[in-house]
Parts: sequence; C-alpha cells; structure tokens
Amino acid sequence: HVAVCCSVLPHESTMRVSFHLLVGVVLTASSAWAAPLPASVTLKRSNLSLRGGQGPQLTRSASQQDMSNPNVKRPGPAGEDAVSKKIWSLSSSYKPADKTSIQKSVVHHAEHTLATDRYNFDQGTAYQAVAYSVRDYLVESLRDTKAHYVKEDPKRVYYLSLEFLMGRSLLNSLMNLDLQAPYKEALQEIGYKLEDLVEEEKDAALGNGGLGRLAACFLDSMATLNLPAWGYGIRYEHGMFEQRFKDGNQVEYPDTWLTKGNPWEIQRIDIKYPVVFYGCETVMAMAYDVPIPGYDTINTNSLRLWSAMPDTEIDLTKFNEGDYGTALAARQRALEITQVLYPNDNNYAGKELRLKQQYFFVSASLQDMINNFMSAKPGRQWEELPDKVAMQLNDTHPSIAVAELMRLLMDTYQLGWSLAWGIVVKVFAYTNHTVLPEALEKWSVSLMQSLLPRVSEIIFEINRRWLLEVREVYGENGEMSAKLSI
Repeated sequence: HVAVCCSVLPHESTMRVSFHLLVGVVLTASSAWAAPLPASVTLKRSNLSLRGGQGPQLTRSASQQDMSNPNVKRPGPAGEDAVSKKIWSLSSSYKPADKTSIQKSVVHHAEHTLATDRYNFDQGTAYQAVAYSVRDYLVESLRDTKAHYVKEDPKRVYYLSLEFLMGRSLLNSLMNLDLQAPYKEALQEIGYKLEDLVEEEKDAALGNGGLGRLAACFLDSMATLNLPAWGYGIRYEHGMFEQRFKDGNQVEYPDTWLTKGNPWEIQRIDIKYPVVFYGCETVMAMAYDVPIPGYDTINTNSLRLWSAMPDTEIDLTKFNEGDYGTALAARQRALEITQVLYPNDNNYAGKELRLKQQYFFVSASLQDMINNFMSAKPGRQWEELPDKVAMQLNDTHPSIAVAELMRLLMDTYQLGWSLAWGIVVKVFAYTNHTVLPEALEKWSVSLMQSLLPRVSEIIFEINRRWLLEVREVYGENGEMSAKLSI
C-alpha cells in the first residue's frame, strides 16, 4: 500500500503540488560520486531512505550548472574491465552548461541531428535543436538514476494511467535543471528568444482532464522526491480533438501532435512485448521513454509509453497476389490501438477498441515490471514481489491489471492460484476518482469473452471464490450475493 499526503511547494511565481508516496530510495553519495566537490556544489540531507535502509542518506543539490563542473564526476561503471574503464574515462563528466557550450550544443543539433543550415534555421527548427540540447542533460541523469536503482534494488512504484496531461516539456525541464537563465542568455546571442521557442512546442496529446493532470503531477513529484517510480501509458498518435472556428462555428479537427516528431521521447526498439487478443492475434507493444526530471535533484525518472505495431508487418503472398487490403490488415488493426485518445464508444467497435487500449498497455506494463523484477536479482523468489513492487492504478481504466497479472503468473510462470493470488492482492493500490455510475466502465460478457477469453475465465474464477467468501459472512443470501458479484 502507498500512503499519500499533499503539500504545496513554492517556486518563484509558481506553485507546485507535491504528492508524497512514502516508498522509495534517494540517490546516495556513493563512492562513485566521491570526487572532491567545488564549494558551489552542496549536499543536502533527505528524510527519505531505501526501504529497510539505515536512515537518512545524502543527495546532491542539483543545479545543472554546478553538476557540469569538470570536478564533478558521473558514477563509475559496475564492471572493472578495461573497456568499461576506458568508456567511463571518455564520459566521466557531465555535459557542460556554460553559455558557449549551450550555444555549441544547439548549433550541433541543428546541423547534425536535424540536418539543417547551421547559419540560418527557423523558429521551429531552433525549438527542436534546443529541445535535443536539453534532452542530453536529461539522458545523462536518466541513465545514472537507473544505474543507481539497479545497484540498490529498492521497492519501485509503477504508476499506470490511460492518460497523462504533461503540458510542455521545454520550460519545465529548464526550470528543474536550473538552466533557464543560461539558455535564455545563450539563445539571445545567436538570435533567438527563449520565450518564442517555448511557444513552438505543441502540447503532448496524451491526456485530457483532471485525471491526466493528476498523473502528471504524481510523476513530477515522485521524481523530485527521489522516489524510484515509473509512469506507464499509451503513446497516442492523436489527442481527442483540436478545436477551431470556421465560418463562426466551432469545428473539431484531429489533434495530430506528432507531425514534427517529439524530441523529448526516446524510442526503445529493443523493448517490445507481445499482447494477445481473441486468443490468437498478437500485437507488439514497443516502448518510448520520456524523461521526467525532478526539481533540485539529479534524479530523473521516466514515463514509458507503449506504441502498437503488428507482429507480422505484411502478408507477402497476399500482397503479391494484389490483395493489398488483406496483406496489410493485421498492421492496420494493430495501429488502430494507439491512434486516438478516448475513441468514441457509442458503438460496438468503439467499445472494443477502448478495451483493447486498456488491456494493451496494462499487459505490456506488467510484463515490463516482471522483467525488471526478475533481472534485478537472478534467482529471485516470487514471494519477494510485494516487497519490491507497488502498482498504482489511476482510476478504472487499468483495473484489468489484476486479472492480467494473475494470467501472467499462472500461464507464463506456472504459479498456482493460491500463490499467484496471494501476490496480486499485495501489489496493487487504486485511485478512485468518482462513484457516479455513469463514469464507471462496464463491458459486456460477450465482448470480454471474445476479445480476452483467458482473462475472462480468470475473472469468473475470482468472482466464484469471492462469492464463497460472501456466503461465509451472509449465508445463502441470494440478494446480497447478486449485489456483491463482479
């Protein structure tokens, strides 16, 4: 279970809501960071520590300007072999953050990443180049953070939400890294205003309302508090819609936010998981990571978003026969899953697509969680899972995770029901947003059995065992059993 409290942190003219999840670990001043520190780099004491650890530990106060001092070294390699040592010697310092280095970085990305004229690039290109430049700092911190968590093996929080209303990343990242002023000055000298470039960024169409904004605040706060926490969601190609006025009327257009790419995401073509529908149709979930920097800390977590792709790209035989629609049908069905945030569900196809979306990202996220758990410590016992994993479900959308984790533990890893259920009931926590009946999702039995036959069987068995417990309390009370039945 995760305890939650709320506080408000002032920062200049802004107010930031911080939700404290009382599980986690801080970045420690380990021997890898034991190099002499310049006077401007301070160490602050945190009251958060590794679960089961020995009390308060130290964490760097993380102005990127101080971290980029050549005397501050990045964590060293885990191995002692010559190749690892050589690579560390080539990248032992953090990326410099002085004015000239920032300018060189922006121009470098304009030419080498975006392949544009370094002497003459427009506002849109300038924004992209600046974003890639800032992302370099985030990637360094992200890798160091992950390496630290792998070493310490803390209990980790996995936050599952169908939407994340993240807002714009450029200004938030610069503020958290304490680089807003240096970037503003550096850009002004090469002919650009930071304020104008911030307006070039299109909001990530990953969320819509309060539920998505709460999820984004959680991620920001958990990173700031040095908690080992990851967000999981869907990489939508389009948001709900974009509103425009035409001939005095409000018109809805697709919110196509990825037309110019997303410089903040990192495509992880090496991380893919199979998700099965109808008992036989496999779709692959490919990961995209978005760094989530904490404020005044080198801790950087990530939001992992899943994009759907076909298990088989093309039926070449059908394509060569001229039956192009059939040849690409599997690809089309896969791509539909991550096209739109909240597809209209006033018809059967829409309801099926929504259920597909929810199961798709839940199954991929759980497989990723299990992979992290198993790889952190070879030979680990399943009974340890509740001590290392906390799964937070944001509203009803990811609630199918309960049955899906049962399926994975029993069918993939061959656990018995009792052991699997004993694990499942200890790892999940749930955020309830409303009790209004019209806001709660319901799926027909026929749809569930058609789309997710094995999950349906598990849900029925959960319900059967639950009703046995109900009867132990209320006896043969048919009315009560009907009310409490899933």
